[in-house]
Amino acid sequence: MNNLVKIREISVRYNVSARTLRYYEDMGLIESKRSGEYAYRLYDEAAIKRLEQILILRRLNISIKDIKRIFGTKGSEVVLNVLEKKVENIDEEVSLLHELKTIILEFIEQIKKLDFEKETDIKLLYEKAKDIETQITRADYKGNPAIAERFFAVTEKLNDKVPDITIVRIPKFRAVTSGAMSYDDIFGKFQLWQESHDDFFLPIIFDAPDFLCENNGSLEWIWRIKDEITEADVTPYEIIEHPGGLYAATVSIDGDDESGDKVMQKIKKWIEKTNFVIDGSRATSVHMIYADDEIRKGLGYHQLNFYAPIKLKDDI
Repeated sequence: MNNLVKIREISVRYNVSARTLRYYEDMGLIESKRSGEYAYRLYDEAAIKRLEQILILRRLNISIKDIKRIFGTKGSEVVLNVLEKKVENIDEEVSLLHELKTIILEFIEQIKKLDFEKETDIKLLYEKAKDIETQITRADYKGNPAIAERFFAVTEKLNDKVPDITIVRIPKFRAVTSGAMSYDDIFGKFQLWQESHDDFFLPIIFDAPDFLCENNGSLEWIWRIKDEITEADVTPYEIIEHPGGLYAATVSIDGDDESGDKVMQKIKKWIEKTNFVIDGSRATSVHMIYADDEIRKGLGYHQLNFYAPIKLKDDI
């Protein structure tokens, strides 16, 4: 045990949360050690070396699925193939951005030629200035139709990188809560208790019975329980009534913290374009769908869903 490093030390040393370490372990990328009397995960030298490799590849925005391919084969052929494909994708995106820049510059030149003395031209200018893409559909565009069509094609390809957002309504439900936890405790005593009481729980949404919520720098597990479960059954933990409500939901394919942060930023940008706002009275939540073996093999990853609580601006 003396040569093993605690999860807290790994988290601090590499600036990676316990949740991400657990995710990498669930995906079979690293292995931890645990003794019967010690609740937390411990890592040996081989696991730490593997973690360093994972973090390098994630810095390069390599997907978890491709990292599994890399670790699943010997030699450098697969990693070289993955990196070469990444370069091709970057080149394609750069090319699209350059083309989009050219199109926008042409729009600017057309706008400059408008006559400010004409009411119709002023109105057209206003429509174009509001939004490059929507002005084409709202105004009578008299420029080059081929450029307009290419504009839509370019922006559509670029927008493929933005996750789809779904509005879901989750009903109220009874749940047992872990209480506020630090990132270090996320897979500690409460997880051991939960694993020994699997028959207590019901799914919240899809096949997942749990939410992991974040509030003011601390974490909280929320597990939906069956109606017959009482306070005495869950001691030393507590039963709460989860309020449910509206959520903006999307998926992080890789499921670790880095991709999760990006997903949340995109949710917030999407919300800015709607009549919704983030509801600060409820916590942002995530849950992992642990698919059965058949689905898991087909996907090659566990699906991590993000839920941002929202409400109408009028409800502020």
